Amino acid sequence: TALIPRYTPEWTDRSESGDRDGAIGDYTRALELDPELAAAFANRGVLKKAKGDLDGVRSQVSNKQGMEASVLREGLGWADKGPDSVEEVVNATLARERPRYERFLSVLGTLGSNTPFIGLFGTVLGVIKAFRDLSESASAGPEVVMQGLSEALIATAAGLLVAIPCVIAYNYFQRQIKDLTADTEAMARMI
Repeated sequence: TALIPRYTPEWTDRSESGDRDGAIGDYTRALELDPELAAAFANRGVLKKAKGDLDGVRSQVSNKQGMEASVLREGLGWADKGPDSVEEVVNATLARERPRYERFLSVLGTLGSNTPFIGLFGTVLGVIKAFRDLSESASAGPEVVMQGLSEALIATAAGLLVAIPCVIAYNYFQRQIKDLTADTEAMARMI
C-alpha cells in the first residue's frame, strides 16, 4: 500500500527523472496534511533531515543501529536505481531485520501458552494423590483430601503465575515490533 496514494504517481514521475529533492518535498507536504503521520516521523527526526537532503539522511543513519536505520541505509543506497529497486531492497531488508527483533518472542509465546497446561497437569496429579491418600487411610476424613487438593491448586496457581506475565510481555513486544515495522515501512516509502 502507498503511504499517501494520491502522491505516488508524482513520486514515480519525479524519481524516474532524477528529481529526488522535489519528490521528498511532495511527501513532506503530504505529511503536513496528515498530522498523526507527520508526528510519527518528526519524533524520529526524519522529516527535519529529509527535506530534500538525501545525503544528510545518509549521514544521519550511517552509524546508527536498528531496523529503521538499516532499512533507510539500504534504501538510500539504491535510491538512484529507481523506486522498484528501492522497494525490493526495503522489503528484503525488513525481511532480514524483523526476525532479529522477534527471535525471543517464541520463548515468551511458548511459556505463555504451555505453562497453564503444566499447572493443569500438576492439578491432576495432586487430585490423584489426594484420592490415593484417601483410599489408603480407611479412617481418613476430609483433612486428607483437602491437603492433596491444596497442593493441586498450588500447581495451578504457579502455572498461571508464569503464564499471565509471559502473555502480557509477548503481546507488548509483538505490538512494539509491529509499530516499529510500520514506521520503518512508512519512512522507507519517503525514499
